[in-house]
Amino acid sequence: MKPRTLGSTGYVVSELGFGGWGLGGSQWRGVDDGQGRDALRAAVDRGITFFDTALAYGDGHSERLMGQVLKPEIHAGRVVVATKVPPLNEEWPGRAGAPLADVFPARHLSACTERSLENLGVDALQLQQLHVWNDAWLDDPEWEASYDRMVRLKKEGKVLHWGISINDHAPETALRVLDDPLFETAQVIYNIYDRSPERALFRLAKTKPLGVIGRVPFDEGALTGQIRSDTVFPAGDWRAEYFAGDRRAEAERRGRALAGLLDDEVQTLAELALRFCLSSSQVSTVIPGMRRTTHVQQNVAAAEKGKLTAGMLSKLEPHAWEKNWYPA
Repeated sequence: MKPRTLGSTGYVVSELGFGGWGLGGSQWRGVDDGQGRDALRAAVDRGITFFDTALAYGDGHSERLMGQVLKPEIHAGRVVVATKVPPLNEEWPGRAGAPLADVFPARHLSACTERSLENLGVDALQLQQLHVWNDAWLDDPEWEASYDRMVRLKKEGKVLHWGISINDHAPETALRVLDDPLFETAQVIYNIYDRSPERALFRLAKTKPLGVIGRVPFDEGALTGQIRSDTVFPAGDWRAEYFAGDRRAEAERRGRALAGLLDDEVQTLAELALRFCLSSSQVSTVIPGMRRTTHVQQNVAAAEKGKLTAGMLSKLEPHAWEKNWYPA
């Protein structure tokens, strides 16, 4: 697995990371803890060294699973585990009009950090991220106290590095805060359809430097070719809402158009989607969700093929698609 530098953190991580949302169990169906543990072990065995989770994923369940499986690797410094502080008001994405006291008050930052430390079974969080953000909060009177608490948690050694998980499809909502040296990473949606980070965020990453963590490389499945007009999701699977109405048919139509580009260079849509993300030198690591060992095997095999050629990247440009299907 090829290594890349994660901004100014000093971490060198695998360019393919492990997205742990599905391990939380809530909002996803069809996977159990045994499969999740097997997937984590397979990831370590195949050279993946970056793992992303969050306190909100199954109310800490994803963190606990990672802690159980990865604790020896974390203590030996062989992997990096990133987690996130959920917004107190449980609103995703972060609204500019929400008072910061309702989202990230100082006491909440401390309490969530302590819970994540316990869940992961570690003395220090390698990377703690704010799970939503809006730059409007920089002008909130509460910001000074919250910022001071983050600095204190770092001085105490409970958080080694801070980052921002940017609002859905909205990298422009975090450019001001990311200019601050306290924040060393940005997690952002980046895929064949959503190329908005290539504008201002990637320019910032070049000059700061900033570690960019690419999430949703498969657009929740739309870029794997597995979403069709007649797809039926299991009860309780949040994607039923994401692909509501005629969205499944639209995803299928666009997926078929992309499939027309497949050739000897790229064999599947999932491979095309993942290698697109890895073709950007500004991306430090990309974190597809992996709930089963087969996910790990397929993603590693795709990543090992390396970047796409300039010719293929040029063919992908007309397929950029501005949308936002996430629930408001």
